Amino acid sequence: MPTRTASIIGGGIGGMTAGLALMRRGWRVRIYEQAPTLREVGAGISISPGAGAGLASLGLETALLRASLPVARLAFVHFRTGEVLSSSTEPGPGDPGLAVARHIHRADLQAMLVDAVRGLDPDAIVFGRRLTRLEPASRVAAHFADGSRAEADVLIAADGVRSVARRELFGDGAPRFAGQVAFRCLIPRAAAEPFLGAGNAVVSIGGGRIFHRYLIRDGSLLNVIGIAQSDAWPHESWDTPASVAEFLALYRDFHADVTGLIERAADAQLIKWGLFVRPPLVRWSVGRVGLLGDAAHPILPFLGLGAALAIEDAIVIARALDETPQPEAALGRYQATRLARVEAVRLASIRQGEIIQTADVTRQSLARAPAGNDALFDFDPCRIPLQRDASPPH
Repeated sequence: MPTRTASIIGGGIGGMTAGLALMRRGWRVRIYEQAPTLREVGAGISISPGAGAGLASLGLETALLRASLPVARLAFVHFRTGEVLSSSTEPGPGDPGLAVARHIHRADLQAMLVDAVRGLDPDAIVFGRRLTRLEPASRVAAHFADGSRAEADVLIAADGVRSVARRELFGDGAPRFAGQVAFRCLIPRAAAEPFLGAGNAVVSIGGGRIFHRYLIRDGSLLNVIGIAQSDAWPHESWDTPASVAEFLALYRDFHADVTGLIERAADAQLIKWGLFVRPPLVRWSVGRVGLLGDAAHPILPFLGLGAALAIEDAIVIARALDETPQPEAALGRYQATRLARVEAVRLASIRQGEIIQTADVTRQSLARAPAGNDALFDFDPCRIPLQRDASPPH
């Protein structure tokens, strides 16, 4: 049988995972990334137990355990008083491995995936390729801004919430501002230490905002993210510089651990970005082109499952393409298998945000939050049966 080929647009977590999953199954893969080179971008992300199982199936378990920290205990505290409203149970002695969620620096996971991909094919990742249009046919052609062109049996678009591939397939316009602005920074552990009394992973909630912080990189760095309700987002960039004074002014009425941490942030590191969403699609594929991750289903981050969903997508799409001879049918099976799961997480993320950003959250209201549902986090993309595509063609 001739070697099957795949073009993947986007070299983020989802695209790299999909590429590695297909390469492990004997496919020839090219991953096209618009950035000119690899850069350490982003900060901390959460890896759910199910996503961890997906990465382990690709041979990354040891590297993942080494580079991440288990979420041994997650506390939700009141934004003004710091009172603990809810807290997960501590696991037993020792590292619980992939049985619990783990925190990792996005760049560390990215590097892990890149090393694995290059170990199978040093030429698999192509930089400086910005997609401009698609030419679907018996083989899919991707056209790039530099005038180059690439053909493959299948194209997987993992190019984010502003996906060019999605625009080409469905023409559904620009994403919609979700009324939320996020701030992010990293603080050295030594500077943050006086404000970590409530534990290593804490979310301060209420008053139309949240402030989430947790340790990464063997405990040497504190990842900080604040998400606040906002009427407008005037910027185009996803990483607009922000100032400590601006961040602090927005969280001035939060308890002292939060304001103390913000005061320890550095202006040079602090960025902000608007959160954007899209309405759900009826289909995620047309012919031999399929969407993955935020390109298919952007969600709000209140459950910390954005990266996990992209990893799950990648595992399932690789399974479907490997097990189904016709690519069009395979992509239909991928969507049929993923649709209910993704929609459940999308709605749960909205509900989680509504509860934890409410004006004055209580223990009683928090008890009804979706984050208490273990099934949302334990979904295993390696074991879910592939479904038959029952949706109408686009």
